[in-house]
Amino acid sequence: MRTSSLHALARPLPGDVRSLRAERLRALMDRTARGDREAYAELYEELAPTVHGIALRVLRDPAQAEEVAQEALLEVWRSAPSYRPERGPVAAWACTIAHRRAVDRVRSVRASCEREQRVVREDRTVPEPVAETVERAMEAARVRRALAGLSAAQREALVLAYYGGYSQSRIAAVLGLPLGTVKSRMRDGLLRLHGALRDG
Repeated sequence: MRTSSLHALARPLPGDVRSLRAERLRALMDRTARGDREAYAELYEELAPTVHGIALRVLRDPAQAEEVAQEALLEVWRSAPSYRPERGPVAAWACTIAHRRAVDRVRSVRASCEREQRVVREDRTVPEPVAETVERAMEAARVRRALAGLSAAQREALVLAYYGGYSQSRIAAVLGLPLGTVKSRMRDGLLRLHGALRDG
């Protein structure tokens, strides 16, 4: 038999490639579940394109898909110890997390739009006095200036909390920080913000 024929026989078939990848992902997941950050970095690289693709198909918005993919991959890290191989391959498990997160985001965006439309309809029935509108705009400008004076870390935590509606534990999960760190940033940021608004 010629050498080229031997090489052709030795070359992995598509099914073999899938099986090898599944085994590799499972090994990385086992290490990740034990807190191995290097293994998680490799797992992240392997899963990120698929997870992002699922989020993009559901959301059809690249920016939101990127956010949801990050949240899903963070959940993979946090939930790694609870992964059970008998329930399916690692890739399928991660895809389920991504799909669930993307659907949740669609529902959240839809609910937010409905709330905004409801507010607009209510606002039309009772026009806001001009003086009150101006005062509200000036107050918003003061808050923006005060926020600009905070550190980037403090500003990020406060914006997620007060504009994004995130809880402190959710912020900690999104940013990958200990809950105590998030609480400290928010406390210090609020103190500085209060001082800046009072002085202003």
